[in-house]
Amino acid sequence: MTAVEAAALLREQDRILILTHKRPDGDTIGCAVALCAALRQRGKTAWVLPNPDATSLFTPYLEGYLAPEGFSPAFVVSVDIAGVGLFPDNAKLWLERGVDLAIDHHPSNEGFGRENCVEADKAACGEILYQIALELGALTAEVALPLYVAVSTDTGCFQYGNTTPHTHRVAAALMDTGIDYQWVNKRHFRTKSFKRLQLERMLTEHLELYDGGKVAVAAVTLSAMAALDAHEEDAEDIAAFAGQVEGVETAVTIRELEGGECKLSVRTTGGLNASAVCARLGGGGHAAAAGCTIPGGVEEARAAILDAIHAVEQGK
Repeated sequence: MTAVEAAALLREQDRILILTHKRPDGDTIGCAVALCAALRQRGKTAWVLPNPDATSLFTPYLEGYLAPEGFSPAFVVSVDIAGVGLFPDNAKLWLERGVDLAIDHHPSNEGFGRENCVEADKAACGEILYQIALELGALTAEVALPLYVAVSTDTGCFQYGNTTPHTHRVAAALMDTGIDYQWVNKRHFRTKSFKRLQLERMLTEHLELYDGGKVAVAAVTLSAMAALDAHEEDAEDIAAFAGQVEGVETAVTIRELEGGECKLSVRTTGGLNASAVCARLGGGGHAAAAGCTIPGGVEEARAAILDAIHAVEQGK
Protein backbone atom coordinates (compact mmCIF):
# COMPACT_ATOMS: atom_id res chain seq x y z
CA MET A 1 0.00 0.00 0.00
CA THR A 2 1.38 3.44 -0.92
CA ALA A 3 1.29 6.47 1.36
CA VAL A 4 -1.48 7.92 -0.82
CA GLU A 5 -3.54 4.73 -0.41
CA ALA A 6 -2.81 4.64 3.33
CA ALA A 7 -4.11 8.21 3.68
CA ALA A 8 -7.26 7.28 1.75
CA LEU A 9 -7.82 4.32 4.08
CA LEU A 10 -7.33 6.50 7.16
CA ARG A 11 -9.85 9.05 5.87
CA GLU A 12 -12.50 6.32 6.07
CA GLN A 13 -11.77 5.41 9.72
CA ASP A 14 -12.57 6.72 13.17
CA ARG A 15 -11.74 5.73 16.79
CA ILE A 16 -8.12 5.09 15.87
CA LEU A 17 -5.39 3.78 18.19
CA ILE A 18 -1.72 4.26 17.28
CA LEU A 19 1.02 1.91 18.51
CA THR A 20 4.75 2.54 19.00
CA HIS A 21 7.62 0.08 19.45
CA LYS A 22 9.59 -1.14 22.47
CA ARG A 23 12.20 1.30 23.82
CA PRO A 24 10.65 4.03 21.65
CA ASP A 25 12.86 6.45 19.78
CA GLY A 26 12.15 9.78 18.13
CA ASP A 27 10.91 8.23 14.90
CA THR A 28 8.17 6.06 16.37
CA ILE A 29 7.08 8.69 18.94
CA GLY A 30 7.21 11.53 16.41
CA CYS A 31 5.22 9.56 13.83
CA ALA A 32 2.59 8.52 16.37
CA VAL A 33 2.04 12.06 17.66
CA ALA A 34 2.03 13.56 14.17
CA LEU A 35 -0.47 11.01 12.86
CA CYS A 36 -2.69 11.48 15.90
CA ALA A 37 -2.66 15.27 15.46
CA ALA A 38 -3.32 15.01 11.71
CA LEU A 39 -6.28 12.68 12.24
CA ARG A 40 -7.76 14.94 14.92
CA GLN A 41 -7.52 17.88 12.53
CA ARG A 42 -9.82 15.92 10.23
CA GLY A 43 -12.31 15.46 13.06
CA LYS A 44 -11.30 11.89 13.93
CA THR A 45 -11.06 10.44 17.42
CA ALA A 46 -7.44 9.30 17.69
CA TRP A 47 -5.12 8.35 20.54
CA VAL A 48 -1.62 6.99 21.05
CA LEU A 49 -1.29 3.90 23.24
CA PRO A 50 0.88 4.71 26.30
CA ASN A 51 4.31 3.14 26.01
CA PRO A 52 5.82 2.01 29.33
CA ASP A 53 9.35 2.35 27.91
CA ALA A 54 9.07 6.00 26.87
CA THR A 55 11.75 8.18 28.48
CA SER A 56 11.52 11.80 29.61
CA LEU A 57 13.28 12.84 26.41
CA PHE A 58 10.16 11.97 24.41
CA THR A 59 7.23 11.98 26.86
CA PRO A 60 6.62 15.76 26.50
CA TYR A 61 5.61 15.24 22.86
CA LEU A 62 2.96 12.74 23.97
CA GLU A 63 1.13 15.09 26.32
CA GLY A 64 -2.53 15.30 25.35
CA TYR A 65 -2.29 12.35 22.96
CA LEU A 66 -2.20 9.31 25.27
CA ALA A 67 -5.23 7.02 25.15
CA PRO A 68 -7.40 7.00 28.26
CA GLU A 69 -7.91 3.71 30.05
CA GLY A 70 -10.73 1.74 28.50
CA PHE A 71 -10.55 3.34 25.05
CA SER A 72 -11.90 0.81 22.53
CA PRO A 73 -10.60 1.46 19.02
CA ALA A 74 -12.25 0.52 15.76
CA PHE A 75 -8.98 0.80 13.81
CA VAL A 76 -5.39 0.10 14.94
CA VAL A 77 -2.27 1.56 13.32
CA SER A 78 1.39 0.80 14.08
CA VAL A 79 4.19 3.20 13.16
CA ASP A 80 7.88 2.35 12.74
CA ILE A 81 7.40 -1.23 13.98
CA ALA A 82 9.23 -3.81 11.86
CA GLY A 83 8.19 -7.03 13.59
CA VAL A 84 5.91 -8.57 16.18
CA GLY A 85 8.79 -8.96 18.65
CA LEU A 86 9.02 -5.16 18.92
CA PHE A 87 5.54 -4.64 20.39
CA PRO A 88 5.52 -3.47 24.03
CA ASP A 89 3.75 -5.82 26.42
CA ASN A 90 0.67 -3.59 26.66
CA ALA A 91 0.37 -3.53 22.84
CA LYS A 92 0.32 -7.31 22.39
CA LEU A 93 -3.43 -7.39 22.98
CA TRP A 94 -3.86 -5.29 19.85
CA LEU A 95 -1.41 -7.47 17.96
CA GLU A 96 -3.60 -10.47 18.78
CA ARG A 97 -6.68 -8.53 17.62
CA GLY A 98 -4.87 -7.58 14.44
CA VAL A 99 -3.14 -4.39 13.30
CA ASP A 100 -5.26 -2.82 10.58
CA LEU A 101 -2.49 -0.69 9.07
CA ALA A 102 1.27 -0.97 9.61
CA ILE A 103 3.36 2.02 8.47
CA ASP A 104 7.10 1.38 8.42
CA HIS A 105 10.40 1.93 6.62
CA HIS A 106 12.44 -1.11 7.66
CA PRO A 107 13.51 -3.55 4.91
CA SER A 108 13.08 -6.35 7.47
CA ASN A 109 9.38 -5.53 8.04
CA GLU A 110 7.43 -8.76 8.63
CA GLY A 111 4.20 -7.65 6.96
CA PHE A 112 2.07 -8.36 10.04
CA GLY A 113 -0.60 -5.75 9.27
CA ARG A 114 -3.87 -6.39 7.46
CA GLU A 115 -2.62 -3.57 5.25
CA ASN A 116 1.06 -2.57 5.11
CA CYS A 117 2.58 0.69 3.95
CA VAL A 118 6.32 -0.04 3.89
CA GLU A 119 8.78 2.20 2.06
CA ALA A 120 12.25 0.81 2.72
CA ASP A 121 13.97 3.56 0.73
CA LYS A 122 13.00 6.16 3.31
CA ALA A 123 15.54 7.14 5.99
CA ALA A 124 12.81 7.58 8.59
CA CYS A 125 9.21 6.51 8.98
CA GLY A 126 8.58 10.22 9.44
CA GLU A 127 9.13 10.71 5.70
CA ILE A 128 6.19 8.40 4.99
CA LEU A 129 4.02 10.15 7.58
CA TYR A 130 4.91 13.47 5.96
CA GLN A 131 3.33 12.28 2.71
CA ILE A 132 0.30 10.93 4.56
CA ALA A 133 -0.14 14.26 6.37
CA LEU A 134 -0.03 16.07 3.03
CA GLU A 135 -2.67 13.74 1.62
CA LEU A 136 -4.84 14.33 4.68
CA GLY A 137 -4.46 18.08 4.21
CA ALA A 138 -3.08 18.37 7.73
CA LEU A 139 0.52 19.56 7.51
CA THR A 140 0.33 22.19 10.25
CA ALA A 141 3.07 23.16 12.67
CA GLU A 142 1.47 20.90 15.27
CA VAL A 143 2.00 17.94 12.93
CA ALA A 144 5.31 19.13 11.50
CA LEU A 145 7.23 19.45 14.78
CA PRO A 146 6.97 15.78 15.84
CA LEU A 147 7.68 14.78 12.23
CA TYR A 148 10.86 16.86 12.33
CA VAL A 149 11.80 15.05 15.55
CA ALA A 150 11.16 11.74 13.75
CA VAL A 151 13.24 12.54 10.68
CA SER A 152 16.11 14.34 12.43
CA THR A 153 16.63 11.73 15.17
CA ASP A 154 16.53 8.73 12.82
CA THR A 155 19.22 10.32 10.63
CA GLY A 156 21.44 11.57 13.46
CA CYS A 157 20.64 15.16 12.57
CA PHE A 158 21.09 14.26 8.88
CA GLN A 159 24.58 12.81 9.39
CA TYR A 160 23.90 9.10 8.83
CA GLY A 161 24.33 7.40 5.49
CA ASN A 162 20.59 6.76 5.24
CA THR A 163 19.99 10.48 4.64
CA THR A 164 18.85 11.23 1.09
CA PRO A 165 17.92 14.33 -0.92
CA HIS A 166 14.29 13.41 -0.22
CA THR A 167 15.03 13.49 3.52
CA HIS A 168 16.34 17.04 3.23
CA ARG A 169 13.37 18.12 1.11
CA VAL A 170 10.98 16.75 3.74
CA ALA A 171 12.90 18.49 6.52
CA ALA A 172 12.80 21.79 4.60
CA ALA A 173 9.05 21.48 4.09
CA LEU A 174 8.57 20.82 7.80
CA MET A 175 10.74 23.82 8.68
CA ASP A 176 8.65 25.99 6.34
CA THR A 177 5.62 25.49 8.63
CA GLY A 178 7.32 27.72 11.22
CA ILE A 179 8.34 25.11 13.78
CA ASP A 180 11.14 25.82 16.25
CA TYR A 181 13.59 23.34 14.69
CA GLN A 182 16.55 24.97 16.42
CA TRP A 183 15.03 24.05 19.78
CA VAL A 184 14.58 20.44 18.58
CA ASN A 185 18.18 20.24 17.36
CA LYS A 186 19.57 21.61 20.61
CA ARG A 187 17.38 19.31 22.73
CA HIS A 188 18.29 16.14 20.85
CA PHE A 189 21.82 16.76 19.53
CA ARG A 190 23.56 19.44 21.59
CA THR A 191 22.40 18.72 25.15
CA LYS A 192 23.80 15.92 27.34
CA SER A 193 23.26 15.14 30.99
CA PHE A 194 26.35 14.94 33.18
CA LYS A 195 25.57 11.26 33.71
CA ARG A 196 25.62 10.78 29.94
CA LEU A 197 29.10 12.31 29.80
CA GLN A 198 30.21 9.96 32.56
CA LEU A 199 28.73 7.05 30.63
CA GLU A 200 30.67 8.05 27.53
CA ARG A 201 33.85 8.26 29.62
CA MET A 202 33.24 4.74 30.86
CA LEU A 203 32.62 3.48 27.32
CA THR A 204 35.83 5.13 26.11
CA GLU A 205 37.87 3.48 28.86
CA HIS A 206 36.52 0.01 28.06
CA LEU A 207 36.05 0.24 24.29
CA GLU A 208 37.47 -2.79 22.46
CA LEU A 209 38.82 -2.53 18.90
CA TYR A 210 39.10 -5.47 16.50
CA ASP A 211 40.20 -6.13 12.92
CA GLY A 212 42.84 -3.44 12.87
CA GLY A 213 40.57 -0.85 14.45
CA LYS A 214 37.75 -1.24 11.91
CA VAL A 215 35.39 -2.88 14.41
CA ALA A 216 34.58 -1.28 17.77
CA VAL A 217 32.56 -2.92 20.54
CA ALA A 218 31.21 -0.92 23.47
CA ALA A 219 29.31 -2.52 26.35
CA VAL A 220 26.83 -0.80 28.65
CA THR A 221 26.41 -3.08 31.64
CA LEU A 222 23.71 -2.96 34.30
CA SER A 223 26.38 -2.50 36.95
CA ALA A 224 27.82 0.52 35.14
CA MET A 225 24.37 2.12 34.81
CA ALA A 226 23.75 1.49 38.51
CA ALA A 227 27.15 2.88 39.55
CA LEU A 228 26.45 6.10 37.65
CA ASP A 229 22.80 6.17 38.77
CA ALA A 230 22.08 6.59 35.05
CA HIS A 231 18.66 6.09 33.47
CA GLU A 232 17.35 5.25 30.00
CA GLU A 233 17.28 8.87 28.89
CA ASP A 234 21.01 9.12 29.72
CA ALA A 235 21.70 6.26 27.29
CA GLU A 236 19.50 7.52 24.45
CA ASP A 237 21.12 6.78 21.05
CA ILE A 238 24.29 5.54 22.77
CA ALA A 239 24.65 3.19 19.78
CA ALA A 240 26.10 6.09 17.77
CA PHE A 241 28.99 6.66 20.18
CA ALA A 242 31.49 3.94 19.19
CA GLY A 243 31.20 4.85 15.51
CA GLN A 244 32.70 8.27 16.19
CA VAL A 245 36.16 6.74 16.69
CA GLU A 246 38.40 7.45 13.71
CA GLY A 247 38.89 4.41 11.50
CA VAL A 248 35.88 2.50 12.83
CA GLU A 249 33.63 1.12 10.08
CA THR A 250 31.48 -1.23 12.20
CA ALA A 251 30.35 -0.07 15.62
CA VAL A 252 28.64 -2.48 18.01
CA THR A 253 26.95 -1.42 21.23
CA ILE A 254 25.90 -4.09 23.73
CA ARG A 255 23.22 -3.14 26.24
CA GLU A 256 22.89 -5.60 29.11
CA LEU A 257 19.22 -6.03 30.01
CA GLU A 258 17.40 -7.38 33.03
CA GLY A 259 16.54 -11.05 32.76
CA GLY A 260 19.81 -12.32 31.30
CA GLU A 261 19.60 -10.78 27.83
CA CYS A 262 21.64 -8.33 25.79
CA LYS A 263 20.44 -5.91 23.13
CA LEU A 264 22.94 -5.35 20.34
CA SER A 265 22.99 -2.36 18.01
CA VAL A 266 25.18 -2.42 14.90
CA ARG A 267 26.06 0.69 12.86
CA THR A 268 28.18 0.42 9.71
CA THR A 269 29.82 2.82 7.27
CA GLY A 270 32.22 0.56 5.39
CA GLY A 271 29.77 -1.46 3.32
CA LEU A 272 29.06 -4.32 5.72
CA ASN A 273 25.33 -5.07 5.81
CA ALA A 274 24.28 -4.54 9.44
CA SER A 275 20.87 -6.10 8.83
CA ALA A 276 22.46 -9.29 7.49
CA VAL A 277 24.70 -9.44 10.56
CA CYS A 278 21.80 -9.05 13.00
CA ALA A 279 19.59 -11.42 11.01
CA ARG A 280 22.00 -14.22 11.90
CA LEU A 281 21.04 -13.58 15.54
CA GLY A 282 17.30 -13.21 14.99
CA GLY A 283 17.20 -9.46 14.43
CA GLY A 284 17.18 -7.08 11.50
CA GLY A 285 16.88 -3.46 10.45
CA HIS A 286 18.62 -1.42 7.79
CA ALA A 287 21.81 -2.02 5.82
CA ALA A 288 23.70 0.56 7.88
CA ALA A 289 21.85 0.26 11.22
CA ALA A 290 20.31 -2.85 12.73
CA GLY A 291 19.80 -4.63 16.01
CA CYS A 292 18.92 -7.83 17.80
CA THR A 293 18.35 -9.17 21.31
CA ILE A 294 19.96 -12.43 22.40
CA PRO A 295 20.12 -14.43 25.64
CA GLY A 296 23.30 -14.42 27.72
CA GLY A 297 25.71 -11.97 29.21
CA VAL A 298 27.95 -9.32 27.70
CA GLU A 299 30.85 -11.63 26.84
CA GLU A 300 28.54 -14.15 25.15
CA ALA A 301 26.98 -11.30 23.18
CA ARG A 302 30.41 -9.96 22.20
CA ALA A 303 31.51 -13.36 20.89
CA ALA A 304 28.22 -13.91 19.04
CA ILE A 305 28.23 -10.57 17.25
CA LEU A 306 31.89 -10.82 16.25
CA ASP A 307 31.22 -14.28 14.82
CA ALA A 308 28.23 -12.93 12.90
CA ILE A 309 30.26 -10.01 11.53
CA HIS A 310 33.04 -12.29 10.30
CA ALA A 311 30.54 -14.78 8.81
CA VAL A 312 28.83 -12.03 6.78
CA GLU A 313 32.19 -10.59 5.71
CA GLN A 314 33.23 -14.02 4.46
CA GLY A 315 29.91 -14.59 2.71
CA LYS A 316 28.97 -17.64 4.77
